[in-house]
Amino acid sequence: MGNRGMEDLIPLINKLQDAFSSIGQTCNLDLPQIAVVGGQSAGKSSVLENFVGRDFLPRGSGIVTRRPLILQLVNSKAEYAEFLHCKGRKFVDFEEVRLEIEAETDRLTGSNKGISPIPINLRVYSPNVLNLTLIDLPGMTKVAVGDQPHDIEHQIRDMLMQFITKESCLVLAVTPANSDLANSDALKIAKEVDPQGLRTIGVITKLDLMDEGTDARDILENKLLPLRRGYIGVVNRSQKDIDGKKDIRVALAAERKFFLSHPAYRHIAERMGTPHLQKLLNQQLTNHIRDTLPGLRSKLQSQLLSLEKEVEEYKNFRPDDPTRKTKALLQMVQQFGVDFEKCIEGSGDQVDTSNLSGGAKINRIFHERFPFELVKMEFDEKELRKEISYAIKNIHGVRTGLFTPDLAFEAIVKKQIIKLKEPCLKCIDLVIQELINTVRQCTNKLGSYPRLREETERIVTTYVRERDSKTKDQVLLLIDIELSYINTNHEDFIGFANAQQRTAANATKKRVMPNQVIRRGWLTINISIMKGGSKDYWFVLTAESLSWYKDEEEKEKKYMLPLDNLKLRDVEKGFMSSKHVFAIFNTEQRNVYKDLRQIELACDTQEDVDSWKASFLRAGVYPEKDQPESEDAMNPSDTVSMDPQLERQVETIRNLVDSYIGIVNKSIRDLMPKTIMHLMINSAKDFIHSELLAYLYSAGDQGSLMEESPEQAQRRDEMLRMYHALKEALVLIGDISTTTISTPVPPPVDDGWIAKDPSPPPASRAASATAPAPSRPPAVRGPTPGPPPPLNPSPAFGAPPVPSRPGPGQTAYAGDPNSAAVPLVPSRPARVPPALPPGIPSRRPPAAPNRPTVIRPSEPSLLD
Repeated sequence: MGNRGMEDLIPLINKLQDAFSSIGQTCNLDLPQIAVVGGQSAGKSSVLENFVGRDFLPRGSGIVTRRPLILQLVNSKAEYAEFLHCKGRKFVDFEEVRLEIEAETDRLTGSNKGISPIPINLRVYSPNVLNLTLIDLPGMTKVAVGDQPHDIEHQIRDMLMQFITKESCLVLAVTPANSDLANSDALKIAKEVDPQGLRTIGVITKLDLMDEGTDARDILENKLLPLRRGYIGVVNRSQKDIDGKKDIRVALAAERKFFLSHPAYRHIAERMGTPHLQKLLNQQLTNHIRDTLPGLRSKLQSQLLSLEKEVEEYKNFRPDDPTRKTKALLQMVQQFGVDFEKCIEGSGDQVDTSNLSGGAKINRIFHERFPFELVKMEFDEKELRKEISYAIKNIHGVRTGLFTPDLAFEAIVKKQIIKLKEPCLKCIDLVIQELINTVRQCTNKLGSYPRLREETERIVTTYVRERDSKTKDQVLLLIDIELSYINTNHEDFIGFANAQQRTAANATKKRVMPNQVIRRGWLTINISIMKGGSKDYWFVLTAESLSWYKDEEEKEKKYMLPLDNLKLRDVEKGFMSSKHVFAIFNTEQRNVYKDLRQIELACDTQEDVDSWKASFLRAGVYPEKDQPESEDAMNPSDTVSMDPQLERQVETIRNLVDSYIGIVNKSIRDLMPKTIMHLMINSAKDFIHSELLAYLYSAGDQGSLMEESPEQAQRRDEMLRMYHALKEALVLIGDISTTTISTPVPPPVDDGWIAKDPSPPPASRAASATAPAPSRPPAVRGPTPGPPPPLNPSPAFGAPPVPSRPGPGQTAYAGDPNSAAVPLVPSRPARVPPALPPGIPSRRPPAAPNRPTVIRPSEPSLLD
């Protein structure tokens, strides 16, 4: 063919196909290949076995091929087979190949008649094959049998479509000659995906089984149902031959003899048979690859660019090189430190747009969760007044006090400050948990080295736990410092005189805020199923009211609820619900919404619930206090029987405590995040940057730390193989583009047969049936040197046999009744020897009248 470069490309395409299959990327390059389609028992498997010259495909009745078989034929001196799923194992006995195909099919599809679209990759090396890649697909069927699913027809059709719809796939449509060509499933499905016929090659099998007196001559001459690439006839072994283990070489010789001796086919015998089909497919596939090279090159380049960065560290990889391990360890630890710092501090590059990072979650703990926990610990009004009255009475003892005792103020304040310890410790625990989660997240990049990841996570987590106790000690120390000295000279403290003037109404009055929007968002209102079920609304929380709308456009308001006398209450989520719930209720036992005493609001996560609660706190809606119900019943007189003087003293101390606790809360809110940041988070960052490496070296030797996981080693090998295959392919494609030639695609043919009755006219049938038998068969000669014949057969090749000595002026078309009835395919004119001037003898001696047919003996190679 003069296309030696193209011959080298088919094995490279096979290599790329294997690389993609092993990595798990299902041929997203759409590599050029040939898919074999046809009905069940059409002879697809026999054609492939004839190519190889060996029996290696499963046999039987019904559906036998139940998974796509990617068959890669490689011309080689040795003869053996390899499966992609059995790397390194060479199959010399082809009986074992068949058993392995059956076993691998059953692994995925079971022993019943089910099918699977996952292909089996088989590569056959042999001196008897040409470089070729074919995909043997399950035969099309109409009715489910045995244990097959009822939609087996659609399953097989979908599987075929996965392969043949790709523009890079040639379709080998196999049709038995003993069935009507117009009903061919293979040609029908090929026409659907390739209406122009650019990718379809027809194969007619079982020519020896046609009824006596009939032949497939019109089909093979491309006159009936023409294809641009034409048809090729083959004669496979019969089931009796297969059962009798008839040698394929003998069968190929018999096939050649059949075409040479059959009166309807001997004039086209050189273009029929399995060897010619294999040569044609090799030529067609190489030319098809040549046509698809530009698109393939661009896809290969984009694939190579995507691999460049990942392969960079693998290019000079040597597993046992200690310098490589040291460098990798340093890089891993440095990268871990950078990732940890970015997760905490935030960064502009590689921002996660789907989840909050560790730093953002810690910020929510500082400014939403912790303030909420502090507010939950705020004193209850009734309980506080009772404690103050007890303190005043106990300080006066038997005396009747004339003045308000400051000792009572100090005792109550210290009791309230001690309550701050619990929310502070809870805040530290929440931060610790987020830090540990961040460490685990950052060690995911160390997954290539399991031991290194495990040790890094253990060392850093242990250090964070150690800082946990020190941070808690420091926070408790802060609270003890607040307890050690009650500073009544603080500039924000109201003082004794102002406390006496402030009334109870002012003390309990809600902080005045402008009516600004505090929060917007979606919430679900949980209502009983009888009343309409749960619904989602768009909520708007301001300093004075809570409103909800149909959607975020805020045009259709459903309700507005004033915040006066409202409080929050925790609600357990329902058994069937996955959402987290909290409730709003009125402290005066009034209905909040319609006839509901409380509104249950649901969020998707607990974090959203905490965030909404913090927003309600800013609006002045506080959580409910847990109080014993029997407390007032036990001592009803203690809260009622206070004289007016005691009431004034209680009110004064109440205002003083309120003012001073506000100062302490403000100080604790400010100092807690600072203390945690300094003692825990910043300390952890410093530890990772300066000491982690030393701890890792002391935890184990460098070799054990840098042991790769088997998955990583396999991934690296596959990545390098893919990378080098892509580079090699690009280099070879560059050479091939400039040094190879290709045969142009055959011209279009008349495809009006789709809408018309494909059966030939009776006249043509009669003419072909009553054609006179030739006086002698033509001599068999080798291929004529010169340009290769066109891929679609010319009508000239379909002329009936002419007498041994043509008369003057007689042409090859004389007496052909089909020449006007059947549309002709444009092609080269027939080779007619030029007329010689009179008197000059011809070099070619006249043929003897009874010259016998010459049959060339079969050569050792199947390709001749």
